[in-house]
Parts: sequence; structure tokens; C-alpha cells
Amino acid sequence: MKYLSILGSTGSIGRQTLEVVSQFPERFKVLGLGAGKNVSLLKEQILTFKPKWVCMLDKERAEGLKKILPKGIKTEILYGEEGYVELATRPEVSLVVSAMLGISGLKPTLAAIKAEKTVALANKEALVTGGNLIKKAIKREDQLLPVDSEHSAIFQLLSGRRKEEVKHIILTASGGPFWERKVDLSRITPQEAIQHPRWSMGAKISVDSATLMNKGLEVIEAMWLFDLGLERIKILIHPQSLVHSLVEFKDGTIFAHLSQPDMKLPIAFALNYPERLELSLPPLNLWEHNLSFFPPDFERFPCLKLALKAAKIGGSMPVVLNAANEVAVESFLGGKIGFTDIPRLIEAVMQIHKPIKDLDLETIFAIDNWARKETMSLIETGGNNND
Repeated sequence: MKYLSILGSTGSIGRQTLEVVSQFPERFKVLGLGAGKNVSLLKEQILTFKPKWVCMLDKERAEGLKKILPKGIKTEILYGEEGYVELATRPEVSLVVSAMLGISGLKPTLAAIKAEKTVALANKEALVTGGNLIKKAIKREDQLLPVDSEHSAIFQLLSGRRKEEVKHIILTASGGPFWERKVDLSRITPQEAIQHPRWSMGAKISVDSATLMNKGLEVIEAMWLFDLGLERIKILIHPQSLVHSLVEFKDGTIFAHLSQPDMKLPIAFALNYPERLELSLPPLNLWEHNLSFFPPDFERFPCLKLALKAAKIGGSMPVVLNAANEVAVESFLGGKIGFTDIPRLIEAVMQIHKPIKDLDLETIFAIDNWARKETMSLIETGGNNND
């Protein structure tokens, strides 16, 4: 039996994790659930899974949750950053699913690793912003298990193989909703941007997929996960989303990982590693599909170019990239800026930042805060267009 804390339980990955858990009650027991603002959904999850502890974003929502829970519920209700860290480090917990959105997942993820928990990582921003701290804290090889479909694929393809024989890892990208639609990206609406053709994801990640920023963040994540330099990581656009990543070896052999585009597969693999679970998913009939691959278009999707630039510079620049992107995407979803303003804002903030190489946790969050303020200032003053 594995005893779980799920951080981000009301988000897309969190909900799908609970779907997997519910299919295998003899293998998994949920002890902790960390949510953000969705009080009503967390209530439902408490009634279904009966965790020992839950955490909400703030005290107000925690009090609101207490009021709507039936009498007799013994679940302890925590809130705020300290609450998430507590969920991640309780002695009874053996595996932490880190699925919080954005840099908010860094502190509890780092705390879980320092507490020697196994972490199933779906929060790529934790590695993008604090990769060096996380890698230093890892105590054993299988302590950090990737949940992103691409990184899970690479992890599986590299299993049992010598890293020095690897020439490249190749991350695949669907291309998002606009790769095959030659539309004017400056006129894209938030509703169009979140309509991903293959995956069911939250609004923020869907926009990141549409700009290809998501793939750029995944490159930085892969650098930390697999200890590879930027020059050994490639990207291919693969609209069918059936080949989740590839590994090219020095002799020219390429191994590929194929499966249905369903996040429950990498989630289940991380939850039950090293054993696989039998999921009730439709088979992948290859004769029903034509597989195609394309090089990325850096001019049409400049967010990808900016992410690779930040990866090359390293240090604090990925922190700035991530923070500016989070603010820009939120502003786009709120109708304050246009789709093509997202990369303009990110580039403008990156240009005024002087990178710092050695980062501790306090410095990371100070830089994150600075980049957010700079991005908001550009939005409010209309200074997001650097053409």
C-alpha cells in the first residue's frame, strides 16, 4: 500500500490521479489533498477519499470549507504555504504527487524531497525555477518520477541504458490548436487558445501549449531530470500526440515511446513504479493513424525560442521567463492583452534582467516577484509591444 499526498488535487492532473487511485483501492490510500480555490470540489474529494488532512490556498477558503462539510468529518483542514509543506512532509506519507500550478509548487516539492519522500512530479515549474536546489536535495535515483507524458516516456526509454550512449533525447509536441491552422495569431481569443486538439488540460497549460512555451519549459525540465545539456535535447512537432518522445543513440538507433494521449498512463506509471498497472483504456491501433513529424517554427511561435534562450543563459533567467509567462498568460485569459503580446512581454522582461548564477530559495522568489511586477507594469503602461 502506498500512502499519498496529492498537491493540486482539484486541477486536471490531480483529478486524473484520483481517477487512477479509485481504480486500485488495494494499492493506494489518499492521506492528504492540497487544493487551491475550488472549495466545492475539494469537499467532494473529502467525502469520497476521506483523507486525514487537506489544505486550501488561504484561511478564508479553509473556513468556508469547514462550514460546508457534514458533521462528523474528521479531516484536518490546513491552509497556505505552510499547509502544503506539511502535507508534503507528514511521516505517514510515502509518495507525494506534485501537481500544483506554477512556482507555488516549488517549496512543497523541495520539502518533500528533503523529507525523503518519493515525488511524482507534474509541476514542471519547480524544476524550471529551482532545478539546482531540487537536484542537490535528491537522495536516491528513483526519488523523482516524472509525470509529464514526454518526460515519463524518456524516463522509460532510458531505463536500464547507459546515458553515455545517448546522442539526443527528442521531445515531441502536438503543436497546439494553431499548428495546422494558418490563422492570424494576433486575433486569437482565449476560448480558441484553450481548445487543445489532443489533450484535456487546464486553461494555463492549454495556452502554454498553444504558444509552444510548454515545450520550452519541458526542455528546461528535461535538462535537470536527465542531466543533459541543451545541445542534446531536440524538439519535434507531432500533431497526432501518439509518439510521446524518442531517444536517439550514438549508433543512429532511435527508440520511440507510443501510447494513447491519456495522462492517466504516465500518472499510473509514476504512482506504481516500478510495476505497471492495467488500465481500462482503448488499445492503440497503429493502422488507424498516419504519423507525421515537423521541425518547430520558431518565428511563428517565439515563446519556444525565448525558452531555449533562457535555458542557454541559465541561472535566474528561467525564473524570469516563467514568472513573466504566468502573468502574461493570466492577462491574456482575462482579456487584457492579445495572444501575440505574450512573447513580447516575456522578451521585454528578459531583456532588462541581469542574470544571477547562484540561487537560493529566497533569491528565486525575490526574482520571481520582481519579474511579475515588471510584467504587470508593462501591461498597465501599454509597454508590451517592443516591435
